[in-house]
Formats: sequence, C-alpha cells, structure tokens
Amino acid sequence: MVKKEIIVEKSEKMHSFLQNYGFSFVDVNKMLRNKDVKLNGKPCKENVLLQVGDEIVFYYKEEALAKKYEKIYETDDVLIVYKSAGIESAGENGLEAVLGVIAVHRLDRNTEGLMVFAKNQGAKDKLEKAFKKQFIHKFYVAEVVGKFETDKVYGAFLVKDRVNSMVKIYQNEINGAVPIKTRVRTLKVNEQSSLLELELLTGKTHQIRAHLAFLGHPIIGDGKYGKNEINKKFKQNRQKLCCFRLEFDNLGLDSLNGKVFKKNPKWVFEGLI
Repeated sequence: MVKKEIIVEKSEKMHSFLQNYGFSFVDVNKMLRNKDVKLNGKPCKENVLLQVGDEIVFYYKEEALAKKYEKIYETDDVLIVYKSAGIESAGENGLEAVLGVIAVHRLDRNTEGLMVFAKNQGAKDKLEKAFKKQFIHKFYVAEVVGKFETDKVYGAFLVKDRVNSMVKIYQNEINGAVPIKTRVRTLKVNEQSSLLELELLTGKTHQIRAHLAFLGHPIIGDGKYGKNEINKKFKQNRQKLCCFRLEFDNLGLDSLNGKVFKKNPKWVFEGLI
C-alpha cells in the first residue's frame, strides 16, 4: 500500500478532495468504507467538509491510480503521459506528485490528453524555453455545440478574471488584455454538434474553452464556459476536449527532436459523431 500525507489548502468535501487526486467515485467510497482515510489522525468514513489546515492521510494500492494515466514515452530526461480527465496536472494532488516529475505545462483537470514532464532541472529549463519559443506544437480535438464549419485562424483578446477563476474574451483590445490565436478546423458535423481540431498558436489559460464559447460553440460538457442545460442534454459533465497530438521541433533535447506523438480519445468514435 502507498501512504500519502497532505495538508488541505482549500475547503471542500472529502469526496471532491480524493477525486481531484485521481481516484474514481467508486475508489473513494471503498477507501472510506475500509478506513483507509484518516482526518487529523482519526479514521474518516464520511463525506465531510474539509477545512484549510486539516491533515489527510490515506492509503491506496498503486494500481488504483494506474488507469488515470498511460506512459507514452520516457527517457532519462523526459516523460510523456496520456492524462485521463478527472486528475490534476500539477501540485500535491496531481500527476506531478504521483509520478515524481516536474510539470512544464498544464491541462485542466477535466481535460484529457498528452502531457510533457521533465525528470530533472536541466530538462525543465529546456522544455520551458521550447514552449515559450513555440518549438512544441499542441493540437486538440473537441466536440462543440452546433454546426461549426470552418478552417481558419481566429484572433481575439483574453483577460484573466482572477476573482472568478476564469478568463474573458473580447474581439477588440482592452486594458489588461493579451492577444490570442487559435487555429480551428472542422473534422465532422451533424445536426447537433461538430468535431473540431484545434491548434494553440498562443497558449493562455482556458484559451480553447473560452474562445470557442465566445465564437458561439462551447465545448460539450464544459461547466465553466458552456451551459448546464446543454450539458445535461448531451449527458456530459466533463468537457469533451483532448490534447491528442504533440509535435517537437529542435529543443536541445535530442531524444525529442522531430518526434510526433498522437493518441485519440475514445469518445471521438462514440456518441453523436
């Protein structure tokens, strides 16, 4: 059994806390039932409200988290994994801690896809420089609401709303805004939704989710930038968004030069599309 000790940094229910770490709803219930979770030194069997500063200790079998990620490529310097939806990228509750590596970019908790991690400081510095200079190209696939037939680069301006932990998109520049560019290409269309391929030409927080919603085609399942009634109609509570392809230019890391990695999410071939 693996033992993990964590100090709570924000108030939330026990179920949410453990699910954010990467366990399924079923896994969490089993852990609580088996007294594998301790809250401030005492066994916890309920979905209690945690407070900042609480100490959580829990025990789990290593394979319980295996389904949350798949190793795609690994060297002495770099690890590339396919992250499932429902687990954080970084921090104490994320893959960074689970795998003992360094996150050099992020995917939202409910976004799945390919992620690059550094295994040492030297690789971290080179990868962060490569991302900044756009030597690493990230491609996404998303299912959005409505018919959206297009093949073009969309520009706009993005402003962070730190109070509400989201971003806002504007067509024209305003004070505090940064320019964004997103390449959008339609793959398939039906009466209710469209399947899109997207390339991040600028990599800003929530860029794809907010930009598509601004264009009138929110991602199905997106609870922050979409509409709950639409998500209920499609029976989705996680955004159908995946980083499915990574392309590497000259990074200073010979193991990655010219490499391309691709992995499609299963939902591309299911449902309405």
